[in-house]
Amino acid sequence: MIPINGVKHWLWRAVDANGDTLDILVQTRRNEKAAKRFLARLIAPFGYPRVVITDKLRSYLKPIARQASGADHRAHKGLNNRIEGSHRPTRRREKIMGRFKSPRQAQRFLAAHEQINAIFKPRRYRLTTNSYRHARADAFSLWTDYTREMTA
Repeated sequence: MIPINGVKHWLWRAVDANGDTLDILVQTRRNEKAAKRFLARLIAPFGYPRVVITDKLRSYLKPIARQASGADHRAHKGLNNRIEGSHRPTRRREKIMGRFKSPRQAQRFLAAHEQINAIFKPRRYRLTTNSYRHARADAFSLWTDYTREMTA
């Protein structure tokens, strides 16, 4: 939940098995209709999931059963820790920015932030020192190319 101008908004986030964020959606509701919308938004580019892990909100049951009927739905207290952990960088950036001013601004920022974060934060614990240095160098050269394209 993130407050924007005193109104509660829910941050819907989908994370794959590697911990990479697939999609983010800021919505004012956390009900069956919102879950259906987010699930449809995920299935279009990524296809049907094998496993869906959620918190214990009962609003997820029907949309998952209808739209991803072949998926194994798991709703248990500790299983969604990967998603909860992925909120940390978002919270840190939100605090630095002085909170979000509108849902649209939050949506635009978070979508871009996650893509950039994926480039600049290689999984350090999975890499050797040399591999990590190369990954960081590649990220900075990518960023330099992107910024050069944008200014040209």
